[in-house]
Amino acid sequence: MPLGKLREMIGGPAPVPAFNVIQVEHAEAIAAAAEQTGAPVVLQISQNAVRYHGSLRPIAAAALSVAAAATTPIAVHLDHATSEDLVREAVELGFGSVMFDASALPHDENVARTAEVVRWCHEAGVGVEAELGEIGGKDGVHAPGARTDPDDAAAYVEATAVDFLAVAVGSSHAMLSRDAQLDFELIALLHKAVPVPLVLHGSSGVADENLAAAVRAGVWKINIATQLNKHFTASVRTALDDDPALVDPRRYLGAGREAVSAEVARLIRVLKG
Repeated sequence: MPLGKLREMIGGPAPVPAFNVIQVEHAEAIAAAAEQTGAPVVLQISQNAVRYHGSLRPIAAAALSVAAAATTPIAVHLDHATSEDLVREAVELGFGSVMFDASALPHDENVARTAEVVRWCHEAGVGVEAELGEIGGKDGVHAPGARTDPDDAAAYVEATAVDFLAVAVGSSHAMLSRDAQLDFELIALLHKAVPVPLVLHGSSGVADENLAAAVRAGVWKINIATQLNKHFTASVRTALDDDPALVDPRRYLGAGREAVSAEVARLIRVLKG
């Protein structure tokens, strides 16, 4: 099947779950869950994952190959890229969408640089996700207390022409507990004010029922990373505890892959309601 494109998936009758890929086992696990549930998904590669591999090309080749072999639509997306060069490389490699994260910059510079990235990404047929910075909260747009103002968000989208907007509504990146308190009223206001699909980052810290409620309130893309890593690591640890002499990495990495696939399938069902 041809690679899915986020701009074609999002805004439909069901939310689009986006799962972060660190290694090929993650990509395989996510794709297997998508096949099992029949749901479109996004394989996301973050700038941190690129740094881990030393470059984008190796992990991108794996994710793109896994996505292309699937019978369910799977998009490949660059997550939290702060470098225009990395965005350009992702576009050249065949990614259908990217997130350009200029949220650490002063607002005017964020707008100017994001608008320029959007311009040349759109020329290549690639969708762009972005987020506000200081306006969303001085301690970072995804600090638990940060909140995105609907009027500011609408103005940012108009000024940059982004296709998707990450919003601050109470979640936070890399949470190990699932007790984030989302502001559902704010999500509804943002959904009404902002003319593009909303993205929830830090969704690993959100309980199942609140993920479903966020979707009902107006979120369309749900980013999940840490929750999968928790399951992967726990299953690998169990495999090694059960057999301390285990030396074949395929056995414990395979266990991690199976655990991630099961959790992805479960989360897809939660989001589909």
